[in-house]
Amino acid sequence: MASIQVRLQVSLDELLNGVAQLDNRQLNHFIDQALMLRARRLAPNLSKDETRLLHKINRGLSPAAQRRYAELTAKRRAETLTVKEQRELLALIDRIERTDAKRAQAVIKLAQLRHTSVAALVDDLGIRPPAHGEKTFHRAGTSGNFPACSRMP
Repeated sequence: MASIQVRLQVSLDELLNGVAQLDNRQLNHFIDQALMLRARRLAPNLSKDETRLLHKINRGLSPAAQRRYAELTAKRRAETLTVKEQRELLALIDRIERTDAKRAQAVIKLAQLRHTSVAALVDDLGIRPPAHGEKTFHRAGTSGNFPACSRMP
């Protein structure tokens, strides 16, 4: 497909309104591209490995999955969760845990690439847990936030 360059001035609110119209697949692609752009701006001399690892670190659940997780968690707390919904919640938790494990592995690999500790990397880059809807706490003796729950929210 041919493309042309158009110079256009759009306010941030107009841009966000346009982004809000994207379907979930397009929104995820847009977010991925925006995160890559941010990574390039913050550290324009990143290697491909560092860029790939930062991309993995910044990846989280889709907005739809986050909403569903919050809905199911609220129903569980209200003790109105059906058996089917409980299975769905457990599957979502498993997905979150797998994603978080991959994210942790990427943080470790990036720290190794940069010859620094994980704690120093987390502090330097301001890495925070992905937003899954759960509360977080600060574990004594460490320098990061950790999910307040493991299997059940």
